Amino acid sequence: MGLSILVGVVSPYYRINFMTYCLAIALQEGLVFCSDSRTNAGADRVSTYSKMHRFEHAGDRQLVLLTAGNLATSQAVVAQMQRDAENGVEGNYTQAAYVSEVADYVGKLCLAEQSKYANGGPNAGFNAEATFILGGQIGNHAPELYLIYPEGNHITVSGEHPFLQIGETKYGKPILDRIIRSETEPHTAMRCALVSVDSTMRSNATVGPPIECGFYRKDSLEPLSSYVKLEENHPYLVRLRKSWDESLINAFSGLPSLAEVFE
Repeated sequence: MGLSILVGVVSPYYRINFMTYCLAIALQEGLVFCSDSRTNAGADRVSTYSKMHRFEHAGDRQLVLLTAGNLATSQAVVAQMQRDAENGVEGNYTQAAYVSEVADYVGKLCLAEQSKYANGGPNAGFNAEATFILGGQIGNHAPELYLIYPEGNHITVSGEHPFLQIGETKYGKPILDRIIRSETEPHTAMRCALVSVDSTMRSNATVGPPIECGFYRKDSLEPLSSYVKLEENHPYLVRLRKSWDESLINAFSGLPSLAEVFE
């Protein structure tokens, strides 16, 4: 009987991934953004990085970019956006007339960064993909919200589904489905987003604090008007978690007994 052993070494920097959770909500009054801050490249390489990046220019645009996926790719895209704006590169986010044009631009930057590692070489053989949520407002146009895929294309929200998620999405989706509507009040939507992220943290150790959550008010063209950054032991987050847990237990206890099915 033979024994085969496969050994591979990949640079840790390129392997660090956002196994993360970010979401954004499109409301009649504006946009809500929420993200965790954990990254990991294995059990012994857990760190925190903000995944909420804000861009503005000349008082005529406010943009927020949420990131998930490969850390190197995500950081490179954010850095390139900043450099292109500083150097006046054609097509940068300061020149776009619509948020959808910025989404196209981010998609192109993401593809360009991934292509560096797609055709062999010492850093080939790993997943360089990154996914983004881009939202904001430019000029007098209505606020827009887009999910940008690693392939560079993007989708937006619908009236029936006014939120987008990236990363570890499955644990935090049920409460969004039940609570969020386009007419939801902003602070209610923010509270729902926090519960969604906290529920994901409870079920998946690769998603972790601090949690960032903010609200952009429609037509303000000002930075996030409500913004919080909550560490795991922040008093509000502790109370929110405790109240949600107790409410779920009480709601479950009040469900109809299964005994009636067998009568």
